[in-house]
Amino acid sequence: MDSEEMYIAALKEKACELVETAMRNAQDSLRSLHTGQGEERVKEQECDAKNIPWLSCQDFTVELGKKQIEEYVSTWEFHESWLYCTDFLREEETEFSKLFHYRMRWSVPTCRKPIPRATACIYFTVKISKIKPPTLPVEVFFVFESNRLVHRPGETRFREKWLKDIIESKLIMINSITF
Repeated sequence: MDSEEMYIAALKEKACELVETAMRNAQDSLRSLHTGQGEERVKEQECDAKNIPWLSCQDFTVELGKKQIEEYVSTWEFHESWLYCTDFLREEETEFSKLFHYRMRWSVPTCRKPIPRATACIYFTVKISKIKPPTLPVEVFFVFESNRLVHRPGETRFREKWLKDIIESKLIMINSITF
């Protein structure tokens, strides 16, 4: 056996050891979740992402949808200086559902600047299925302005920094424009 073959054999052996270790660690992690040892981590994550009980599809109205979105947002943690307003934008009909679009505009007015130079928007969509039983709750998802990541209530913990980043990037752009 020459040195290259020995090197390849040693490499294969090391790769097998790494795979076996990874498999063993994955099995241990799954086992600890099933035996309750990892339950604390799961509960901790659930507490971070809060949710509310959403209306059933049959009970949904545009106004109740707006109230529920504001109720959900009230579970978020943000500084009291933030103000927001929610507007219904439009209703969209698709083959299997109806989509109701809302915009929530955020800002931090101050005594010196009661009209903020920039705002941040969060776009909410409430989906009512035409094919699922009407007693099921509506589906809700939202995106932050200038982002494509779709968030779902109860799965994402709100970060005030996301709003600050949107406003900051707008202010940078505004300041860079000269007339």
